[in-house]
This record gives sequence, C-alpha cells and structure tokens, in this order.
Amino acid sequence: MHAREDSEEPGPVPPGPHTRDRPPLLRELLLVAGLFLVYKLGRQLAAGHTAEAYRNGREVWDLERALRLPGESAVQSSLLHGDTLVQLANTYYAAVHLPATAAFLVWLYLRRPGHYVWARRALAAVTAAALVLHLTYPLAPPRLLPATGLVDTARLYGPSVYGPPGADQLSNQFAAMPSLHFGWALTVAIGLIAVTRTAWRWLWLLHPLVTLLVIVGTANHFWLDAVAAAALVGLALAVVRRPCQAPASTRVPRPRRPGALAGAGR
Repeated sequence: MHAREDSEEPGPVPPGPHTRDRPPLLRELLLVAGLFLVYKLGRQLAAGHTAEAYRNGREVWDLERALRLPGESAVQSSLLHGDTLVQLANTYYAAVHLPATAAFLVWLYLRRPGHYVWARRALAAVTAAALVLHLTYPLAPPRLLPATGLVDTARLYGPSVYGPPGADQLSNQFAAMPSLHFGWALTVAIGLIAVTRTAWRWLWLLHPLVTLLVIVGTANHFWLDAVAAAALVGLALAVVRRPCQAPASTRVPRPRRPGALAGAGR
C-alpha cells in the first residue's frame, strides 16, 4: 500500500511568472514596431501648433516660478562647467532612452517571460496617454523659450537629435509634456525592481534620476514635464495588473529514481 501511495504522481504545479510560455516572438516584434510607428505618426499630427506651444511654454515657466520650483538653470549651470560633462549629458539624452527601454523588454522576454506582457502593456499605456497630451497640449521646450535664459546644449556642444524646429520633419519638438524620456526610464526602473530580488535592485532608480537631471540640464524639458510623466506611470501601473508571484514554498517534486519504489515496499 505504501508503495502504491509513493508511486502516485504529484499533481501539476501552478505555473509562476518565471515558467509561463513566452508570447510568439514574431508577433511581439510586429506589435512593438507597430505601436512605435503609431506613436511617431501621432506626434507628427501634433505638429503645426507653434504659437500655442510657445504660449503654453511661457505658462508652464510662470507656473513653476509661482510654485517656487528650483530653476532649471541651476542644473544646466552645473553641466556647463566643462565641455565633456555637457557632451556626456547630450549623448545620454540621444543614445540611452530608446536602447535602454528595448534592452529591458528583451531581457524580460528572455529571462522573465511571465512579466514581459505586463511591462509591455504598462509602457504602451504610458506612451498612449502621453500621445493624448501631446495632441491636446503642445508645449515648447525651455531651450526654445528666450524667457528661460537656457541654452540648447545639444546644438552648441553636440550631439543633437533635433534639427531646426521649423524644418525638422522627423520629430515634433513641441511635444515636451509629458517627458517620455523620464516616463520610460521610471517604468524600466520600477519593472526591474519588481522582477528581481537582489539587494542592489534599488540602484535601478539611478536611471530615472540621471535621466531627470539630463532632460532638465539640457533644457529639453521642464520639471513639470517629468512630474506629468511620473503621474502617468503611476496611473498605468495601477490599471495594468501585475502577474501574481508564485508562492515561495511551491517546489516542483523531483522524479523518483527507479529503485526508490522497490526499496519502499521492503
């Protein structure tokens, strides 16, 4: 009787976030590429509101002064102490934003497939909400507003990802609020903290922190652009359900060796 009980196979173990099947790779590539294309086209629809964007920019600048927020000029002055530092900030702005987010999604897809769809949906929600704001509230960045006293560090020191505002056909420079540079960086950091267990995982917050200093110091965004992005990230994470963690005590039973049953019946 004992041998018969021991020979019964254990029931299936509920799959946790680390064991769920990955979504089809081709479908994900097409989906992410399609979402990015829709966003880029949507930003182009928001172009052409130059006068409104400059007016909104002056209003945001005045609001920050009324709220007694620290001046963006303090951050920019620190960057302008040396050419190397400001060029590093410009490079970070131009080269880290998209590759870091893509690397985050690829790593999740390969190593944490159970959390990949959650993160992709959260990023898509943040981006879609940002696009709505870009369409309804065009905003000139502080580097284009003489009243701020800030300079366009990318144009002066390089590298720059933008051309002259009136002739730039590849991007909409009047879509400063919210800052997707900061919104994506914050989502990436929160996602990595959520899916890892190392004591060092909180250092991922350095990514959005450095991004915040870069976007403000290079005069590409106001402080309030980052505040709006953080609010959208919080809303997206509240709406998009995170996958349940598998119980820590759940263990997959090891298969018995062929000789174990014979020994159990003696």
